[in-house]
Amino acid sequence: MDKIRMGFALTGSFCTLETVLEEMSQLCPDKYEITPILSPVVRDTSTRFLDKEELLSRLAMITPIKPITTIDGAEPIGPKKLFDVMVVAPCTGNTLSKLALGITDTSVTMAVKASLRNEIPVVIAPSTNDALGATAKNIGLLLNTKNIYFVPFAQDMPQKKHTSMVADFSLIEDTVEEAMKGIQIQPVILGMGKHISDHKKND
Repeated sequence: MDKIRMGFALTGSFCTLETVLEEMSQLCPDKYEITPILSPVVRDTSTRFLDKEELLSRLAMITPIKPITTIDGAEPIGPKKLFDVMVVAPCTGNTLSKLALGITDTSVTMAVKASLRNEIPVVIAPSTNDALGATAKNIGLLLNTKNIYFVPFAQDMPQKKHTSMVADFSLIEDTVEEAMKGIQIQPVILGMGKHISDHKKND
């Protein structure tokens, strides 16, 4: 059986990158061929959460394929039909809004545009402080966009960050499997604290 060719894009929600890398490493290497795609800010920025060189080192342990880091590097994804599924995790409000408005100005937005051109599933795992603020309307647009699927997400700190929402990254693979069948995994919006254990319980 051929491996599923997965583009896996990371954008600048730096506090969640460690969790996303752990989930990426859990994807079965016998099932997926993973190509990392880094937004410019992820490619170029070291933070207290993760040094940029450490990120590249971690990615090299997960997949032997070198990351795509530029728009021109991502452009062949469309004409060469390089992927079967595209994942964006974490997906910031900035990237969500660009995708909703059709803006293509980074390696990640180009990769998504190319994937939508080929009508393959694009799986988005949001992580943004303004999901219930300025980004809410753009999430709504994407929820109603063909071939875009969301990893279930919830408010993460509702008492301190009233508009912040973050995906349950442990549901990335489940979401991918459903998306490749043309199905949006449910529920999309999780109740506070209702993450994978509750989701599995209700299967």
